[in-house]
Amino acid sequence: MGVCDDNLDILIARDSLRRLVVAYSRAVDRRDFALLRSLYHDDAFEQHGTMFEGGAEAYIAFVEQALSAYQTTVHYVVNTSFQVSGDEAEGEIHKINYHRTSGDNAYEIVTGSRSLDRYRRSQGEWRFLSRSITLDWANKRPVNETAYDDFAAGSPLGSAGPDDRSYRLLHMFGRHDD
Repeated sequence: MGVCDDNLDILIARDSLRRLVVAYSRAVDRRDFALLRSLYHDDAFEQHGTMFEGGAEAYIAFVEQALSAYQTTVHYVVNTSFQVSGDEAEGEIHKINYHRTSGDNAYEIVTGSRSLDRYRRSQGEWRFLSRSITLDWANKRPVNETAYDDFAAGSPLGSAGPDDRSYRLLHMFGRHDD
């Protein structure tokens, strides 16, 4: 299958879908569960291997509980491939995911995964209809605290929740919690 120029409607849909999957990462990493919920259709279905399988409401509760074990998470969207047909679409989303615990025996988990997604556009808005996660690789290692002092020219550390600098510096992003 080659790559060809698509019509403007398809290009706009693909841009909207990419913004949707990036919004997912922001919602999870900033612990903005109201934003996360807004990305799913009411009848959406999530499948995360043996960890979780179920509807959107249950998934949001699962994510909130699961993330409480981590000081920081960062979900990078690396590659996106979308196929669009009218108001339906499918996507294969390649991601690199970082999770760091805290405490005396803190560790980092870095994974490469893919989200195999289905989307539906309703009233002009794309949302997730289903997501199935496929793990391609994983690495677990102890946290090297001195690494945070040696890199990024002393940049302030990010924060998982509403205290993250993005909320103070980027006012247009706002917080979606009730």
